[in-house]
Order: sequence, then structure tokens, then C-alpha cells
Amino acid sequence: MNNPRDQAELPLFAADQQKIFVTVSELNQIVKGTLERELDGFWVVGEISNCRVPPSGHLYFTLKDESSQIGAVMFRRQGLDLAFQPENGMEVLCFGRVNLYSVRGDLQLYVETMEPRGQGALYLAFEQLKKRLGEEGFFAPERKRPLPFLPRSVGIVTSLQGAALRDMLRILGDRFPDRRVVIRPVKVQGEGAASEIAQGIAELGQSGMVEVMIVGRGGGSLEDLWAFNEEAVARAVFAAPVPVISAVGHEIDFTIADFVADHRAPTPTAAAEMVVPRKRELAEEMENLERSLLRAMQAMLELARETGEGLARRLMDPRRRLREDQMRVDDLSLSLWRRFRDSLERFKDRLNHGGERLNSLSPLAVLERGYSIAHKIPEGAIVRDSASIEVGDHLGITFAHGKSLCRVEEKE
Repeated sequence: MNNPRDQAELPLFAADQQKIFVTVSELNQIVKGTLERELDGFWVVGEISNCRVPPSGHLYFTLKDESSQIGAVMFRRQGLDLAFQPENGMEVLCFGRVNLYSVRGDLQLYVETMEPRGQGALYLAFEQLKKRLGEEGFFAPERKRPLPFLPRSVGIVTSLQGAALRDMLRILGDRFPDRRVVIRPVKVQGEGAASEIAQGIAELGQSGMVEVMIVGRGGGSLEDLWAFNEEAVARAVFAAPVPVISAVGHEIDFTIADFVADHRAPTPTAAAEMVVPRKRELAEEMENLERSLLRAMQAMLELARETGEGLARRLMDPRRRLREDQMRVDDLSLSLWRRFRDSLERFKDRLNHGGERLNSLSPLAVLERGYSIAHKIPEGAIVRDSASIEVGDHLGITFAHGKSLCRVEEKE
């Protein structure tokens, strides 16, 4: 029987158990392999902190709760499917797997899917984009443009297959069939719809063919209408050179495009009604205006007749008043002639005086008094100092009458 004292003095590991030697890299690979075999994908809830996105596009963050934390990464390919922007302090639900980054021995959560906790991802993305565009001034009331009255051409950006287009064309045709309608067909839901809508708005605006534009579609779920909540569509509406009416879904549906557009229509049908009025209603309004104008003209004529009759009664002898007015006109004419004549004399005096002063300052007047002007040949520069010429230089001398050429023989 073994002595307990001897057993207590044995090393922690028996000699035959110390035969396994591994490097750090091999140890990390063993742990990594064990995690991959034993742990499948799972959901984990936590709060985001230390969130950062380097140029690679990968999302690195820390997922934590009240007492613990773990590093996490969501690669760019998975992050492209996110409908919202992860932020510090946001509570999220992540699906992924835990593995070891063997280079540093760090335990990391590799996230494949992420959802905001407590609210839908689409709703959160809607609120985030709405807040950001609002801070950039996309919704400012002062940038909203009025709709043109009775536009000659109307642009529509929507799907060719939807009932919304048929309803709008019916309204426009019933009200003013001679209006030109330019349709830019686009995909209004699903992958790639937002880029098609944005491109359609830009192309129709740049074409110069329309004076106003309707952008929209019929009703649907939040997912169906989501293309009109994309940033690309919002920026295209904001940059459109003509007023834009957003007509997406039903009256209870609101999209980012509704906030950016110059006007929001509760339905596509209402948008068509906003663009052109009823022709019959315009004719009735014109008739009402015509009747109002006739009544106003009759009232003005009656007032003028009464005013004329009153003035006629107050006018006692028109011929005497006319003679007095003629005499007053004669007096004014004579006074005006005298004032004009005096002003003309004063102007002539100033003109003569100014001419004399101008003549006295003229270089020709100086030459008339016996002076001359010397010019260097061939430069033509005026000689003001003998230091500027040398013996042998040629000079041009200008007199009051004529010129001469000479050569410098001596200078002092």
C-alpha cells in the first residue's frame, strides 16, 4: 500500500502526462478547433460600444452587458444587408458564432446578422436617415417650390404595371387631355428599385421635357414602400430642377421622399388632381371673374358719371375759367423763357472761362510762348534732364509750328 505522504510529494502532473509539447500557435489552433466543433451559431443580446468602421468596411465593436463584454466583428459583406446604422449605446440582437483570432489569442464574436432590440430595423433606419437629412436642411420649408399653374407637360416616375399609373393618367386625361405626360418607368420595390427611381428622377429632370414631376406608387407594406425611404431617392428628389410631388402609398403611409419633396400627395390619384385643375371648374371660375369685373366696371362708370355731374354743377362760367388759365399759362411761359435764357448765359460764361483755363494748360499754348519739346529718337521719350542723353544722341524737337531733327554735340 502506497504511503499517502509519498503521494502528496508527487508532482502535479505525472511524468507520462508531460509528453505533450505544443507551441502557442498550436495551442490557439487547438482552442479554435474545439470552439468550431463544439459551438454552433447562436443569438446573443448586448449593448454596442467602441464601434468603429476602418477603410476596409468591416464593423468592429464591443458587445457588453452589466458585468461582461466580448469583442465582435461584422465583415463588410454581411454589413451590406443591414437596413440601419449601428451606433454606440444601441442594444442589439446578434446572430453569429464565437471563435478565436489565433494571431492575438483574442476571443471574438463573428456576427452574421444584427437586429435592433425593441424596434424594427427598418423603422430605426427610417428614423436615422430622417434625422440626418433634416440636419442637412432637406426638409426646410423655405426650399419648397410652388406648383406651376396648368403646366404644359407633366412627368411621372413610377411602374408601368401598377394601378397608380392608370389612375393618374385617367385623372390627367379627364381634366386636360391636351397636357403632355412623360412617363419614366422604374422598378418601385425590391432589390435595385431605389437606384432605378433615383436615376429616373435625375434623367427626367435633366431632359427639360417636364415642368413638374410626380414620383410614387400604390400602397403596400413598409417593406414594399422601402425604396422611397432610401437616401439615393431622397437626394435625387432634393436635386430635381422642377417641383416634385411625392405620392407613395395611401394617406397613412409616410416615406422619406414625402418629407423631401416640394409637395406630398396622400395618394397617386390626389397627386394628379394637384397638378391640373378641372377644366370645367376653370371655365366656371372664369365666368365668375368676368361677371365680377363687369360689375366693378359698371360701378366705376357710375361713380365717374356722378363725379362729373357734381363738377359740372360747381363750374359756374367755363369760358372765364379758360381765359384765366390761358393768362396763367402765358405768365408761366414768359417766366420759364427768362429763366432758360439766364441759365443759358451763365452756362456760356462758364464754358468760355473753362475753355480759357484749358487753353492756358495746353502744351500747345506753352509752345506758342517760344518753348519746345525734345524727344529721344527713336524711343520717343520726352527729355527732362540732360543726364538722360549723351553726345551723339539724336533728338526730335517739337515747336509750336513744325518739328526738326538734331544731334547732340555737347551737354552741360
